[in-house]
Amino acid sequence: MKVEIWSDVMCPFCYIGKRRFENAVQELPFKDDIEIEWKSFQLNPDLQYEPGLSIDQYLAERKGFSLEKAKELNNYVTDMAAQEGLTYNFEKAVVANSFDAHRFAHLAKKLGKGDAAEESLFKAYFTDGKNISDYDTLVQLGIEIGLDGTAVKQALENEDYTKEVYKDIAESEAIGVRGVPFFVIDRKYAVSGAQAKDVFVQALERSYSEWKKENTKFTTIEGEVCSSDGDCK
Repeated sequence: MKVEIWSDVMCPFCYIGKRRFENAVQELPFKDDIEIEWKSFQLNPDLQYEPGLSIDQYLAERKGFSLEKAKELNNYVTDMAAQEGLTYNFEKAVVANSFDAHRFAHLAKKLGKGDAAEESLFKAYFTDGKNISDYDTLVQLGIEIGLDGTAVKQALENEDYTKEVYKDIAESEAIGVRGVPFFVIDRKYAVSGAQAKDVFVQALERSYSEWKKENTKFTTIEGEVCSSDGDCK
């Protein structure tokens, strides 16, 4: 059963949602039947890297409220993340465009490292204070999850996976995604936001029950048959 997750590297609730979803999956007896596919979404496509701009300043300017209010909100999210075992260091966060990070994630997904790439990007941005728009940073992240550094660098320099990112974004618009994280289960059910673990468990159990009925294989009792090549036995 496939679960598609639309997400942006810069979204603090996406990392929290990822961890809560993972914890929910681990409780399920059918966890090995769940296939996860990450999808690209950009909260601010026009954002440019500005050295020295803090995440508090960025949030205050973008939302139009005071720096103190921005700090208060980020502290709240930091505490929420800590409850899931995540460390958010907003004072170190580098405000940058996430498009190239999404291209990197698509490369990793093609090579079977999609989830590892997402985890490394979230940690790089929220915990380690790395510039996720910097090619050298992305190459190093690729090496750390087992990708060939030269291949990562070439893909980034050649603008590879640009179409894939735009396709994900267009698809999100088509199905009505207005914010992330956004989880689509078996193309039948959707969970919006970093919901509590129990919400994910319930949604997955319900979806899996229906998916299982539709994908039940026949139990065949073997007997004499004639095949399409004319062979009867």
